[in-house]
Amino acid sequence: MNECAYLLDAKYISDYKVFIAFNTGDSGEVDLAEVICKHKAAVPLRDQQTFSEFYLDSWPTLAWNCGFDISPEVLLARLKMSRQQIPD
Repeated sequence: MNECAYLLDAKYISDYKVFIAFNTGDSGEVDLAEVICKHKAAVPLRDQQTFSEFYLDSWPTLAWNCGFDISPEVLLARLKMSRQQIPD
């Protein structure tokens, strides 16, 4: 049986980059600029100061006071995608 992935920690790095750590042992930096620019509900987060003021809610999900959040599953998938190397 697969264990559900959830966030243990998240720290702001710079721009739209966040260091995230999961209960699965996975951790690393994700760039969320694409996500923030894609969703209308995330418009307030285009201000980097506002973006940097995220928190882990009770799920725990990466969340902001404007009501926007990003699920652990999406964050883990983005982290794993960023680790993939494109062959030469």
